[in-house]
Amino acid sequence: MTTRHPLVALDRRHVWHPFTQERTASDPIPISHARGTVLHTTDGREYLDLISSWWVITHGHGHPAIAQAIGEQAKRLEQVIFAGFTHEPAVRLAEGLIARLPEGLNRVFYSDNGSTSVEVALKMSCQYWQNRGEARKRFLAFEGGYHGDTVGAMSMGQTSGFFDAFRNMLFPVDTLPYPTTWEGDERIEQKEKASLAAVAEYLSRHGSACAAVLLEPLIQGAGGMRMCRPGYLAKLAALVKEAGVLLIFDEVMTGFGRTGALFACEKAGVIPDIICLSKGLTAGFMPLSATVCQERIYEAFLGEGFDRAFTHGHSFTANPLGCAAAVASLALFETEKTLQRVARIEEIHRQRLAALSRFPKARQRRVTGVVAALDVAAGDPGYQSKVGPWLKHFFLEQGLLLRPLGNVVYLLPPYCITEAELHRAWDGVEAALKQVA
Repeated sequence: MTTRHPLVALDRRHVWHPFTQERTASDPIPISHARGTVLHTTDGREYLDLISSWWVITHGHGHPAIAQAIGEQAKRLEQVIFAGFTHEPAVRLAEGLIARLPEGLNRVFYSDNGSTSVEVALKMSCQYWQNRGEARKRFLAFEGGYHGDTVGAMSMGQTSGFFDAFRNMLFPVDTLPYPTTWEGDERIEQKEKASLAAVAEYLSRHGSACAAVLLEPLIQGAGGMRMCRPGYLAKLAALVKEAGVLLIFDEVMTGFGRTGALFACEKAGVIPDIICLSKGLTAGFMPLSATVCQERIYEAFLGEGFDRAFTHGHSFTANPLGCAAAVASLALFETEKTLQRVARIEEIHRQRLAALSRFPKARQRRVTGVVAALDVAAGDPGYQSKVGPWLKHFFLEQGLLLRPLGNVVYLLPPYCITEAELHRAWDGVEAALKQVA
């Protein structure tokens, strides 16, 4: 019988892990440190982090420039209430984000994670209409979308299949089909046309009662790395704006280079009314999020009375350490020419995905930026597919941290990954497909 590491034994006694069935799960793997793309365990094993540790790492683990920025900030100011006070990292970060986002997105509201950035956007859009004297209470989302685990975010993502246990807590949300696509998809134009027609009909009937439309641009992440085309987003945005409804882009995952541009909205040529940012915002060092809106939305909250103010906040709103990390991370996109690295990763993804055509079980191959995905043919597709745990275990045995979404295998590596490491990962995917076959 294998003796548990003392840290693991203590963990199993006291800790409750996310998205885990604790009774049947294997022991958690204790990590001692990480550098670049590699996670190091307490007993000397190494794992190549190919999912950016739940999509938050951008420039690599332990990047010295970001670590230094946090350390220096910690010596000056670690935290201060952000109601009635401000500080340089928060202001500089807001300035940096606005300079890089599409023109018009120029008011930054800070919170602490991706789900709360969505909550802020929903509350902001709801009160925006209320402050204008309009009672708009409907929200529109897309089938398969996932926006986080707080109540509002769960409500918007209730078709994702993750929240059945909480249905009595969720508020009603209208949902429409999402035209997911892949390499060689011959029906994509038909699917896009049907989706846009459904959106147009919905807006013609309910536009005056709809507060906002929310979606993940280009890639639905937790829903299975389901991808759509930029042209579809542009046409969708035009319909929403013509109807006078607010458009919210959840770029919690897609932001900061994941799609090949700094923000997915750039690839579609769309300027949303509100954009939600987190995960890669601090390059994975600190929890932080930002909800950025257009000026007219901010102005709707101005007045002489507190009743028009936006009454939302967090104890750690605009935490100086998180803001300092984000400022340093943004600078690295220029100094390290990060988007050029992203383009090279995408190029290798496309080469290796094309080679998987010889595997009959590799279905619906797709790639956008650093995100590459494929469906492994299974009799029980979906998040709870039995092939998922087998694939995860197989990859770990190969020293690869890949966490399939059921029968969906995807790669979303840090941008510092070398070509040799990326090819090693794809070799592991091919080996798994041979075993599955």
